[in-house]
Amino acid sequence: MEDKNRIGFDNEKYLREQTAAILERVERFNHRLYLEFGGKILYDYHAARVLPGFDPNVKMRLLQLLKDKIDVILCIHAGDIERKKVRADFGITYDVDSLKTIDDFREWGIEITAVVITRYQNQLPAKAFKNKLEMRGIKVYLHYPTKGYPTDVDLIVSDEGYGANEYIKTEKPIVVVTGPGPGSGKLATCLCNLYHEYKSGMQAGYAKFETFPIWDLPVDHKVNVAYEAATVDLKDEVLIDEHHLKAYNKKVVNYNRDIEAFHLLKRIIEKITGSASMYQSPTDMGVNRASAGIVNDRIIAEASHQEIIRRYFRCAVEYALGLTEKETLNRIDEIMQKAGAIPEDRNVVVPARKAAANAEETGKGNAGIYCGASVELHDGTIITGKNSPLMHAASSLILNATKHLAGLPDSMHLLPQNIIDSVTHLKKNILHGKMVSLDLDETLIVLGISALSNPAAQMALENLKWLRDCEVHLTHIPTPGDEAGLRKLKVNLTCDPQYSSKRLFVNG
Repeated sequence: MEDKNRIGFDNEKYLREQTAAILERVERFNHRLYLEFGGKILYDYHAARVLPGFDPNVKMRLLQLLKDKIDVILCIHAGDIERKKVRADFGITYDVDSLKTIDDFREWGIEITAVVITRYQNQLPAKAFKNKLEMRGIKVYLHYPTKGYPTDVDLIVSDEGYGANEYIKTEKPIVVVTGPGPGSGKLATCLCNLYHEYKSGMQAGYAKFETFPIWDLPVDHKVNVAYEAATVDLKDEVLIDEHHLKAYNKKVVNYNRDIEAFHLLKRIIEKITGSASMYQSPTDMGVNRASAGIVNDRIIAEASHQEIIRRYFRCAVEYALGLTEKETLNRIDEIMQKAGAIPEDRNVVVPARKAAANAEETGKGNAGIYCGASVELHDGTIITGKNSPLMHAASSLILNATKHLAGLPDSMHLLPQNIIDSVTHLKKNILHGKMVSLDLDETLIVLGISALSNPAAQMALENLKWLRDCEVHLTHIPTPGDEAGLRKLKVNLTCDPQYSSKRLFVNG
């Protein structure tokens, strides 16, 4: 549920201006444009969080408006398939995310023209992925590491470099090139096809569909600082685009990797086309009218401040899990200082910690571990929960929140004792589980069963939908079952970098 008083972004205005900007760019290039999509086309929840009012699927709505003019190429890096890299907001690997993307595009009435496995070096998981796609009738191309990259432009732009990769056949004037996450090989795919186009006499062009950083906002605007926080593992930094300043005497921003790579990219494009580039800066290459949709800068700044804190907690947890380096944690600390943010600026942090302290005072934790949780509802109400021998803190939290939303007494029991006893008997005595308290995923199932015979449970169940996009904080890293349940509820979750159990192996 979206608070109409907290809208900072106008989707319709953005759609109009961004669509017009794309069509104008197509006309510049003889009606043949390779358009690299930076960021996520679908489910762009980062944008929705920092630009309240932004439709996470607005970019797909834009493509729908242009669908008679577009082909879509989906890139995935062979190394990401091999490493089983995970997309955090869905908890699925990049190869699975690619399959989901193909299905999602089809639901929007747009077919993926081809899938390209980039930087392919005979990795067995990548080969298996290729076979899986081809068995389902999807055209797959293999692109190999580019010879000479990044130093030898003459070799890069030759039949041994870009020319060694097969030309991806497309028909429409706009070729959208997308992929899961950074480093998927989108730019190289665009340039390979551009090389083949010019070799065959077609004067095509390249541009980049951008959302962040927003080029015509200041370097230190919090929406741009939030971009740095979101890409902290990549060491992205928003800077003044010196190329643009020199060419046009105008201060705009871009991120360090694009600024650093521009000189090389410009030389490559000029080598491919055989003429001077019309682009004088990396900002020139971008098609980004995101600022046109901003209708309330104060709301955008506040939302970005909160996103920076969310990213801080995520990074701290990833460090605790051994998934990121100390250097990355230090960098997110610097970003927090730059934004003037502290963890306690997030409204749900202190109440969750107080709930954990209360659990400890009453001695009602689970095996000596005391966990707290809190949620901020859309009207600003804070609800808390704590763990017990019966259930996890996340389970307690969600039941308490739904009771509040349904107008039910806090003391009312929603889950029948006989069902709880049956589930704990199954976990402990049949499956020989070590943890018998109910995680959130299990609690939601029990609530669904209880709703068949308990009108109060049915009322609570119906109110689960009002938790979507609410802010939630846990004092401990969620178990897989808690994380799965919270993801299904689509809340904005953060947690302290503490484990919820003394056990080293937790599977529920």
